Amino acid sequence: MATQRIEKNVVVGINYRLTVGDGTLVDSTDERGPMEYLHGYGNLIPGLEKALDGRNVGSELSVTFPPDEGYGRHEPDKIVEVTKEQLGFDPEVGTVVAARLPDGREQHLLIAEIEGDKVTLDGNHPLAGQTLHFEVSVASLREATSEELSAESVGAPLA
Repeated sequence: MATQRIEKNVVVGINYRLTVGDGTLVDSTDERGPMEYLHGYGNLIPGLEKALDGRNVGSELSVTFPPDEGYGRHEPDKIVEVTKEQLGFDPEVGTVVAARLPDGREQHLLIAEIEGDKVTLDGNHPLAGQTLHFEVSVASLREATSEELSAESVGAPLA
C-alpha cells in the first residue's frame, strides 16, 4: 500500500531553500534534487519535522523558526581557546575537529580563529543564533525499508 501522508517511519523527499534572517541563502536542493529523510527520528530540526507532519506529496510550506526551534542560541561557553601544541597538528581556520567530552560523547568544533599559538574552537552549530526561513515542497513519500528503520535514517549510517 502506498504511503499517502507524512508520518513516523515514512521516507520523505523534500525540495527546500533555507535562508537566514538577513535573507542570505544558506542551503537549497535546487542543484542536487530532493533530499530524503526518515520522518519521526529527529533527522531534521524539530520545528521543520513537526511542520511537515501529516502533509502529502505536492504540499508546499513557508516556515520560519527562531533560534530556539532551529539550531539553538549561540552559546559563548561553547567557545574555547587552546594552543597549537594541545591540538597536536597544524590547524587551519575552517577545519572541523572532533573532541571527546568527559562523558564520552564526541563533539565537533570549528577552528574559528588562529592568533599566534592560540587557537579558538567553536562548538556552536554554524547556524546557532540565526532565525531560519524554509521554503519547502514535498516531492515524494515511500515506505521505509527495514534497514532504514534499523538505522533510523536514510542512506549509509554515520560512522
